[in-house]
Amino acid sequence: MILEALITTTNRDGSPHLAPMGPQLDSATPRQFLLKPFLTSQTYQNLCHHPEGVLHITDDAALIARSAIGMMDPFPPVRPASLVRGWVLTDCCRHQEFRVTHVDAAEPRVRMHCEIVHSTTHRDFWGFNRAKHALLEAAILATRLHLLPTEDVEAEYHKLRVIVDKTGGPAEQEGMHILEDYLARHRAGGAA
Repeated sequence: MILEALITTTNRDGSPHLAPMGPQLDSATPRQFLLKPFLTSQTYQNLCHHPEGVLHITDDAALIARSAIGMMDPFPPVRPASLVRGWVLTDCCRHQEFRVTHVDAAEPRVRMHCEIVHSTTHRDFWGFNRAKHALLEAAILATRLHLLPTEDVEAEYHKLRVIVDKTGGPAEQEGMHILEDYLARHRAGGAA
């Protein structure tokens, strides 16, 4: 199973880096997961330099959308992790501090085996409504603009916008607007 989450890693200057990532989970090994970042990603570079990070479970779909396109100004509030040198988002439902135990970089999607060394639940997971799911899908599409025809992504965005308009609140509306602007800049040749 792939879980949509946010990962914080540590940049070389010690600052936090945030990226959406779908760790692959196996119920048979609940203290382990697999990350599959691209070789070119900052997350991969950071984990090679310092093989520790924090996986976050959140119900903030707008933050996932912003992180998908690297729109991190202002950066969300963080605090130091407990057992790893890393960063915990202060507004998340749950976080899991991890260490990379093995790396297989033979393919463009690196396989990083990770072990959870500390886990904390901060608050209940409020859940996703249709707008939050739509925003999550739009964010994933934004990370695939280099792989998919722009026209196909635009068509999906039109469908997802209807869902956000019908069932979303202000945060989901803003998140969708940010992603639509990003797509428009990509089409014009100025983003992604």
